[in-house]
Amino acid sequence: MDPKGLRVRCLHITSEAEALDALKGVDADPYGVEAMLPKMIHLNILLEEVECKTATIIKQEMLALGGDAAIARDAIGSRIARTGVILIGTLKAIRRFTDKLAGGPFGLDGYSDRIREALGNLASNSAVLKTSRREITIGERTLVMGIINATPDSFSDGGRFAAPVTAVEEALRMVEEGADMIDIGGESSRPGSDPVTEEEELRRVMPVIRGLAGKISVPLSIDTTKAAVAREALAEGAEIINDISAMNYDSRMAEVAAGAGAAVILMHMRGLPKTMQGGDLEYRSLLGEVISFLQERIESAEQSGIAPVQIMIDPGFGFGKSALDNVRLIRRLSEFKILGRPIVTGVSRKSFIGHVTGGGPQERIEGTAASVTATILNGSRVIRVHDVKTMKRVAAMADALVGA
Repeated sequence: MDPKGLRVRCLHITSEAEALDALKGVDADPYGVEAMLPKMIHLNILLEEVECKTATIIKQEMLALGGDAAIARDAIGSRIARTGVILIGTLKAIRRFTDKLAGGPFGLDGYSDRIREALGNLASNSAVLKTSRREITIGERTLVMGIINATPDSFSDGGRFAAPVTAVEEALRMVEEGADMIDIGGESSRPGSDPVTEEEELRRVMPVIRGLAGKISVPLSIDTTKAAVAREALAEGAEIINDISAMNYDSRMAEVAAGAGAAVILMHMRGLPKTMQGGDLEYRSLLGEVISFLQERIESAEQSGIAPVQIMIDPGFGFGKSALDNVRLIRRLSEFKILGRPIVTGVSRKSFIGHVTGGGPQERIEGTAASVTATILNGSRVIRVHDVKTMKRVAAMADALVGA
C-alpha cells in the first residue's frame, strides 16, 4: 500500500466501553479483547503525602511493570519526609501493581486497597441514593433539581418567591416542567449576604414545605446549615439536606441527618457567604484542596452514622473561588468521581458566567446551558437550576452525548 494513502487517527479512550468499541471497529480477535482492554486505558493517579521510603518502592514496582511513578527529586535518599507520587501506566499495569502491593511492608497493603477503591469509583457510572423515604437510581440520566429561594434577597430572582404562596406555585410549575427534585432555601448564600436567625429561616421555608409535601411525588430538599431547620423540614416531608457548609457550621446536623435517614449534599466552601469572595481566593492546589475537603467530610459523615448511599457531593461553584477557578472545576470535574459519590453541580446564573458573557443573572441562560452541558459531560449527575424547562432539554442533549 502506498503510505501516502494511509489514514491516521488518534483515539481518545477513557473507559473500557470506549476501548471495546474501538476493538470491535477493527474486528479484533474476541479471545484477545479481554487482555487488550485494560492495556488501552492510560491513567495518571496522584498519591499525596507518601513517605519517601514507600515512594521509592512504589516507583521501582511501577517501573518493573512497564509503567512509571513521578516522585520529588529529594525523595531519593529521603532528604525530605514525604512526597507526592504520580502513578503513570495502563489500567492493566496499575491493577497488577495493586496486586503486587497487597500484603507488602510499610503499609503498602493499605495503598493497594485505596487505589483499588479509586479505580472502582472511576469506572462506575451509576449509584443508588437513599433518602428517608425512597431509593433513587442516579446515573441512568441527569436529574434536575429545581431551586426555590424563599428569600427576599436572592441573587438570581430578586426575591420573587419570598411569599410562600408564590414559592409553592413556582415549585409546582417546576415539577410540571420535569424537575426530579425541589431544593428549598430560606437564607441567601450570595456573596456578601448576612445570616438570618433560625426563627426567620423557619418562618420562610416551613409554609413552602407544608404546601408541597404530599402534593408532589418528587423529593424535597432543604437548603440549610442549621440543624433545627433541617429537623423541622424533615419532619414535614423533606428528605434531603443540602448543607453548603458540609455539616461544619452546626455540630448537630450530622446527628439530625443520621437519625432521620436523610440524604445529604456536602458542599465545599471556603469562608462564609458574607466574606467568601472578598478574601484570599488563591489555592495551592484547587482540585487537591476541594477533593481533600470533601473526602474528609464524607468520612466524618460516615463516622456519624450516615451511610455512603445517603451522600452526594458538590464542588461549590461560586463559593470562595475566582471566576477562572470555577471554569477549571468544570473542566476537571471528572476528577471528583474518585470520591465515589454522585456529583451535584450548581452553576445556574452564577457570576462567573457573567464574567465571561456579561449581563446580569437573568441574562446568563446561554452561559448556564453551556456550563451545565460541560458539567454533565464531565460527570455531574444532578444539576441545580432555576430554569427547569430549558435545562431539562439541555440535560437530555448532554446525556445523549455521554451515552453516544
